[in-house]
Amino acid sequence: MTDERRGRLKVLGYAAGVGKTFQMLTEAREMKDRGIDVVIGYFEPHGRKETIALSEGLEHVPRQVIEYRGSQFEEMDADAVVRRHPQVAVVDEFPHTNVPGSSRLKRWEDVQVLLEHGIDVLTTMNVQHLESLNDQVADLTGVRVRETFPDTVLGSADEVVLLDLTPQALIQRLREGKVYPPERVDAALNNFFKIENLNALREVALRQVAEDVEAKRIVPETLGTREDRVAGASSQAVGERLLALISARPSAQRLARRAWRSAQRLGAELDLLYVKKPGAQLDRGAQEQLDATRKLAAALGAHLIVEEGRDVAHTAARVGVERGTTYVLIGEPRSAKGLRRFGVSLPEKLLEEMPGVDIRIVTDRTKRRDGKEEL
Repeated sequence: MTDERRGRLKVLGYAAGVGKTFQMLTEAREMKDRGIDVVIGYFEPHGRKETIALSEGLEHVPRQVIEYRGSQFEEMDADAVVRRHPQVAVVDEFPHTNVPGSSRLKRWEDVQVLLEHGIDVLTTMNVQHLESLNDQVADLTGVRVRETFPDTVLGSADEVVLLDLTPQALIQRLREGKVYPPERVDAALNNFFKIENLNALREVALRQVAEDVEAKRIVPETLGTREDRVAGASSQAVGERLLALISARPSAQRLARRAWRSAQRLGAELDLLYVKKPGAQLDRGAQEQLDATRKLAAALGAHLIVEEGRDVAHTAARVGVERGTTYVLIGEPRSAKGLRRFGVSLPEKLLEEMPGVDIRIVTDRTKRRDGKEEL
């Protein structure tokens, strides 16, 4: 049974080491001083003495101990937090993947349970964990983040706060031992915490916040609740709808993420279309890729459509009419010859079949100048 009032979600971001956990606990202490019933659902001190000191005097809900492969792990006990039912729970590391055997796969799913029971949540995250930014972050930093969470979850937050810090100041904090233990500092500086990576991530974070502010700016101020904001945002959109033509290859997920980011900027819905030859059966590899894209679509809040058809452009045109498509996005072909098969290229056929619809070719940014692709 859930409470009628849904809890409010506040997210602190967006980079590792900027002081998110410290700020979260500082706000928790201030709330306690004001007489608000606040508890720590989970926080990760990383051996930081200042952070640990801040948590003292705050109530900690006992963690759940789970045994996995002969070792014991501690996770947040969301059910225990619900039974305690504070006004506010602070929960660190929002995108965290729970150890197998936990009640839920992801910590953000645990947070949803708290919100559904009317508990306000203050949490932390890093921008590189956003699902739609996965490819972009990998392109910028050379590091593929495996632990992601849906953008729609962040979009449902009542408040998102950016804790900004220059890369130089962040590196100084790292060297002072305020981010990781001393034995991890050199490895961090030589890998993810390179100055060029931090500059790129900061730029991505600032852009993400700007887009979030812009998306909310168009909604009338009189719309106060989350439901009102969603309804208001929908009414402000001018009927834009994107259709991305995907294949059953790994590149489909990259195209889906790029298309979703474009849809967000336009305040539009996104459809993903896979055109299957009539009667054809996908091999195991292709089916796995399509299933992976279907899972990604669900995480992003997009709609995956599978249609049979002998002509991709004609099928896309039919689906476009049914869905009210205003933009079509396609990936670049695997070879230069791919743009012009049988004398007419796919973009040309789409323009002919879908008059009045914008067509965009999305390039693969992983391709190096020497023609090699990033692993």
